[in-house]
This record gives sequence, C-alpha cells and structure tokens, in this order.
Amino acid sequence: MYRISELASLVGLSRTALLYYEKLNLINGKRLSNGYRVYSDRDVQQVLLIQQLQSGGLTLAECKSCLESKLDKSVLRLRYNELEKEIKQKEWSLGLLSSLLGNKTSKPLHETLSKIAPDAHIDWLKVQGFDEKQALRIKWLSKDMNEHDKYMQDFMRVFETLESWGPNSKEDTASAFKLLSCNPKRILEVGCGKGNSTIVIAKLSNAEIVAIDNEKLALDELKGKLTLNGLNSRVTTHCVSMTELNFGDDKFDVVWAEASAYIMGIENALSKWKPLLKDGGVLVFSDLVWLTDKPSEASINHWKSYYPDIQTIETRKSQIGKAGYQLENTFTVSEQAWKDYYEPLQKRLNELAPVMKNSQAMFDIQNGVNLYKSHLGEFGYQFFIAKSL
Repeated sequence: MYRISELASLVGLSRTALLYYEKLNLINGKRLSNGYRVYSDRDVQQVLLIQQLQSGGLTLAECKSCLESKLDKSVLRLRYNELEKEIKQKEWSLGLLSSLLGNKTSKPLHETLSKIAPDAHIDWLKVQGFDEKQALRIKWLSKDMNEHDKYMQDFMRVFETLESWGPNSKEDTASAFKLLSCNPKRILEVGCGKGNSTIVIAKLSNAEIVAIDNEKLALDELKGKLTLNGLNSRVTTHCVSMTELNFGDDKFDVVWAEASAYIMGIENALSKWKPLLKDGGVLVFSDLVWLTDKPSEASINHWKSYYPDIQTIETRKSQIGKAGYQLENTFTVSEQAWKDYYEPLQKRLNELAPVMKNSQAMFDIQNGVNLYKSHLGEFGYQFFIAKSL
C-alpha cells in the first residue's frame, strides 16, 4: 500500500492531480484508521495506464471513457488528426529554426516573406547585418541569407563577361525614346547597369543624363563606354540605391528605368519617382508582364518564385493611372532582345558548367534560360511611357 505522497513520487504527479484522479473515480484510495489515505499496486498501474493513453492526446475524461467501455474510434480519429496537424506544425517550426541557425537553406522563408511582407522583410534583413543592396539581392536572387555570399560570387562570375544583365536591345530603347512627347533636357536613368541604354539615349539626345546603379563594377564599365563615345561631359554616374534618390529641388524631364523598377516594386516606384519629375515630365520603364491570360503551369511556378508581382499589361496600365500618370505609349520588347541576352548567357553557362557543377546560382540561371526557350510569348518585357499629371 502506498500513501498519496509515495504514489505521487512513483508516477510523477502532484498530490493535487491524484486527488483529481480520485474525484473522477479513476483511482480508489482507502482511508486507514489513522486518517491516512493509501493506494494499491492496482492504483499505481491504473495511473500508468492513463498516462499512456494521455500521451496520445486524450483528455482525462476520454481516458475514463476508454477504461469503462470499448474504444470510441471517432474520438481516437479526432485526436489523431489533431496530433498529426500539430506534428506538421512542429516539423515546420523545427525547419524554420534550423534555417535561422544556418543548418539548412532559408530559401522557403525568404520567398514567403518576400511575398507576404516585402518591406518588413527588407528591414529585418538590414537588422541582421545586410545593407540594402545585399538585402535586395537576397530577396530577388539568392533567397537565402545563409548562402548569399557564395551565391552572389557565382552569380557575378557568370555575368562578369556578359554585355547585358537582362533582355534589352538598342532598337527597343531607341523606339521608346522616339515615342517621347517631349524633348528632354535632363534625364535620370535608374538602374543603368553597364550602360547599354545610357549610350543609346545619350546619342539620341542633347540632354544632361544622370545614370545611377548600386553596382560599382557595372558603373566602371559604363564610364569606359562614355569615354570611348565622348559623352563624359553630358553623362554623370552615381553609385546609389534607387530607393534613396534625393536630388533636392532638381527635377528631370524624364525618368528612365529599363527592367529595374521591379526591384522596389512597380507601384512603389510609380509613387516614389513621381516627385523627381518636372510638371508634365515622363516616366519610361519596362517590366516583365504576362502576355497571355492562360500562362502554363511551368511559367506560373517559375515566376511565382522569381517575380511574384508579375502582372498583365492591363493591370500595369491601371496602376499607372491610379498613380497619377497618363499612359502615352506602350509596346512589347522584341524577341530579338531576349535572344541577344539569353544566347550569350547560355554560351557562358556552357563554359562554366565543368567548374561550377554544384552552383545554385548556375542552376537558377539555367532554369531561366530553359523557360525562355520553351515558353517565351507567355511572358515578356513591356515598355510603358507615362506622363506625370
């Protein structure tokens, strides 16, 4: 026979818990003549049996029912489903913590945050020690703060010898420029890269051009092109983020952004760049859009990861109007622009394949090339020329 304190020690429960068990008639103590309550071996075993049932998620009331009658399978199924859901949640939580500790990829986390909380995501990455340039590249390129440095090293190695970092052509840039309703005297080019478009618009105009990008290596190449073409006197470069543009009271006739506005979000860019324009100034930008109402599953899955904000042309038109612009012209970037970008890129990938077999950056870039080859026409870049009202 065991006193209640001894029973509590044997089964690992408190005196209060055991008294509650007795209140439910799960155990039955006997009171001795000296006033002490004592319990038998059977009571010990009964408590241990109940503890086993409780480990399956059953309540005490449900345990009591199991002891007094046949098992209620509907109750067991309910508890099973609840426990299965809880296990999945715990596994997800375990994976999240593992990724934050750097033990596994953090890509799923960054893809989710980029979609549901884009601004908070960038701010959080800055708190973790990344500057804005790195944070934006984690969002759009590596999607993994644990492997970011290695990813960007590989990414830059692929593109270091290429003339273009995205689909564009001199002909498309010239076509967009000739559709301007004004004769610009001052142009701001946002995300100029290596300056392919910069040289075109500089040759087509007599305007003063301010070209900005956050990649110094690209700007260094642009400076060489400016010198070669004798354009240094009219084009100045600045290594700065497109999200931190501050030119005081200086305004521009045109803000030009080819395949770069997506970095800060199209609607955000429409809003933030508007004050940079003079009255009646023009914003020219190109953006990746759907060219069909029924894109393939392969295209949807790809862009869901790499550009979740891809929209139809009509949606972009609507956003332009709501932001206080009048759309003057729009056209789709030519297929030749894609060929001029992807064919040299594929050649470069083939060159590096033997020495970069396990590179995630290489894998991601090759996936993009493959999608272009098989599904171009479902998506494409679209130029928008919009006058500020």
